[in-house]
Amino acid sequence: MKRFFLYFFFSVLANVAIGQYYLRGEIKDEKNKPLPNAKIFVHSSRTLFISGTSGDFGINEKVLYDSLTITLDGYEKTTVRVKTDQWQKIILKLTADAVSKNQPKLISMTKDMSQSSFRQWFASDETYFQLVENEYVESALYPATGFSLNVNKASYSNVRRFLNMSSLVPPDAVRTEELINYFNLNYKQPHGDSLFAVESNLTNCPWNNKEQLLYVNVSAKKIALDKVPPGNFVFLIDVSGSMDMPNRLPLLKAAFQLFVKNLRPIDTVSIVTYGGFVQVWLSPTSGVEKEKILKSIEELEAEGDTPGESAIRVAYQVAKSKFIKGGTNRVILATDGDFNVGETSEKALDELISNQRQTGVYLTCLGVGMGNFKDSKLQTLAKKGNGNYAYLDDIHEAERVLVKELTQTFYAVADDACMNLKFNSEYVKSYRLIGFDNKKEALADTLNNLEGGEIGSGSGVMAIFEIVPTEKNLQLVNSKSVIEIAQMDLNYSLNQDSIIKKIHYNANTVFTPINQVNKELKFAAAVTMFALKLKKSKYYNEQSWSFIKSFSKSSADESNYLQKQFLILLDKAIKLYGNKKDRR
Repeated sequence: MKRFFLYFFFSVLANVAIGQYYLRGEIKDEKNKPLPNAKIFVHSSRTLFISGTSGDFGINEKVLYDSLTITLDGYEKTTVRVKTDQWQKIILKLTADAVSKNQPKLISMTKDMSQSSFRQWFASDETYFQLVENEYVESALYPATGFSLNVNKASYSNVRRFLNMSSLVPPDAVRTEELINYFNLNYKQPHGDSLFAVESNLTNCPWNNKEQLLYVNVSAKKIALDKVPPGNFVFLIDVSGSMDMPNRLPLLKAAFQLFVKNLRPIDTVSIVTYGGFVQVWLSPTSGVEKEKILKSIEELEAEGDTPGESAIRVAYQVAKSKFIKGGTNRVILATDGDFNVGETSEKALDELISNQRQTGVYLTCLGVGMGNFKDSKLQTLAKKGNGNYAYLDDIHEAERVLVKELTQTFYAVADDACMNLKFNSEYVKSYRLIGFDNKKEALADTLNNLEGGEIGSGSGVMAIFEIVPTEKNLQLVNSKSVIEIAQMDLNYSLNQDSIIKKIHYNANTVFTPINQVNKELKFAAAVTMFALKLKKSKYYNEQSWSFIKSFSKSSADESNYLQKQFLILLDKAIKLYGNKKDRR
């Protein structure tokens, strides 16, 4: 009996030493989603714990009552009083800043303005965001406006695909700014150590003689090839059954093989595939082992469903496992966008990628295919992944994106880049930003704001405003005097740096007639008319296809392959869309 009491006594002491109570619980967000990796600070013992993958935790406690402080990036810091013998369900609220980040974002914005009508279009099983064109804005009432510098080029090659098939183009597939910026027009290498060069030009509007065009050009510094940082690339390749067509998986295999031939020994490539199931097809491999990488790509075959969500998670894990500090860490997703297993909606994918971008890994999306092509999904992924998006309609486009414009596609020089303008109402009666049209759901959300994005090495972004001039403006035009048309601020941050930098620029410009501006600016006006005509824009309904053709011929540089091909594409559009009056 004495031995039993001694055993009981020491057992009690041991329990006191290791904790009389076991505090258990879970941490979730307001949508009941588990929150892993939340930091839990226990006040009584001044110790720190981390929540598990399901947001759960278990903590030995010495006291019946205690206080916990829970912190997690993007959520409000929370302190709770707990009874340690009871199950705890702790809810964290998103911070105001995080709520803003998760709202639909605008790619252009005029302060305090709201937009009007929406239209809906469908193209087979393809999906496109419903876009609302920017309207005319009175500068005296709303002088401040802005646009994102994260301009993709996918729309141009997708439009080309429709026209090459003699098929009408869905208006929402035409993103005017992407057609203009496909050609990298009027690019100027910044001087010295400057990261950006900014330029503005004012001319007359060729499709409306009562208006002017204001060009705003932003050119990002081009990194010398010998100074390009090492790359950690994860090819995330869709090998599901829907990819078993010549213009899908075979095209992607050829595209990635072109890319691999330019790898350096300091670069690393991994391959994750998804089709029926997700697997790491090629573990991280040095760029020096080109034959091994090329062989792995060649052996890919298409079959199975499309578990895109889980594949994205695995690809990011692989990228993080080989993360290069100061290097380029990027997942390259190649797909027709037709996810049919796991999270498939744009909103769910938006949340998934928004969480993954915090890792410092960028995302590039390469779209292929037709009929079931999901343009809206790939747009969502690229924007939320702090990356870019291209559509590959043929091997020539693949070579342009993955070889010729390699640094523009994969090497960012800045993040969160956007341009803000404040128009001078003395010279501008009203204005309209051409392109940079917002998604319907972004406009419908009252909490949205302007979303900047990454801008690649050697990239140029051109924005064009239609200007209704004042009488004072026209007087200075006639006298060839300087017009102080706007103040501009370029905001950006360096890669993975939260500090916002700003470059101020005075848009003081002398009016130059459209036939006297440099040919690249004139060609940009031709591409703009082409895009607005395809969109059936309500702001472009007077000039005919024949006018667009003659204007384009007078401005295009036919020694430039891309501009020459544009003229061929224009002829195809005219045959498809041109009415009898135009043909006469």
